Amino acid sequence: MSKNNNLPETEDYGNDIVTLVDEDGNENEFEIVDSLVTDNNEYFALIPTETAENIDSDSGELLILKVVEDDGAEFLEPIEDDEEYESISEIFMERLEDLYDFEA
Repeated sequence: MSKNNNLPETEDYGNDIVTLVDEDGNENEFEIVDSLVTDNNEYFALIPTETAENIDSDSGELLILKVVEDDGAEFLEPIEDDEEYESISEIFMERLEDLYDFEA
């Protein structure tokens, strides 16, 4: 399985990096390692980059966010529905298990 499965081609440009702002206003960089489009939604799986502050990059944690639209603009937000989160996170972990070590 390719690390960039379902992502735009990045070989010429490097990794896809996004900067997220937490509730305290701190900016942290994350690498997009996978994406998933379902019938109704789009999701991204991210891991902290080496420059992410206050994030334990060795923890093996995978951040899964959902694309939501508000007034025509798209934002990444946590998945609030537990059942939806479990379903999507299981898909990502299966797709990425050969590349990363995740804790259950």
